[in-house]
Amino acid sequence: MLDRLDGPASRIIVGLVAIHAVRAVEIARLDLADADVVRRTLAVHRGEHTHTVCLDDLSARLVADWLRERIRRWPQASNPHLIITTHSYRHPASPQLSYCALRAAFDQVGLLPRQVWADRILYEARETADPVHLVRLFGIHPNIAVKYVHAAHPDKACPASADRAAGPVHLLVTSR
Repeated sequence: MLDRLDGPASRIIVGLVAIHAVRAVEIARLDLADADVVRRTLAVHRGEHTHTVCLDDLSARLVADWLRERIRRWPQASNPHLIITTHSYRHPASPQLSYCALRAAFDQVGLLPRQVWADRILYEARETADPVHLVRLFGIHPNIAVKYVHAAHPDKACPASADRAAGPVHLLVTSR
């Protein structure tokens, strides 16, 4: 799929969603400082916490290719965002990448960013059936991870009627 995309910007955008399930809106918000090529990490800010994405060989190459292209095209860029465009590289307000620019990358392969994100998580859920693994790998909320595991393995999920028949479950947690 990445080979069908026209340039490093499109490849990094689609690659981060397809490989690491980084949401499109999170990609738009990434700053240059969030990409650490030496340590092969990407800091994805989510509200009050930061999810660290460990970049595999392909992802590290996509980031490095984009950074080379960014420097080549706009060596004096003042916009601190990782992904910039011809319209935003020296914009005084330093805007993040627009949704239209993000969508343009996905339009080349005929998919929506949300579809690619969901498919990536569902694929991993089928492989592992471990919601804790999904939380650690993608930095998603535990409830979302459980829903994806149940979708991937419906035979292992508790039937909804059994949950309701049993009534609410109360846990007593004590501290010493």
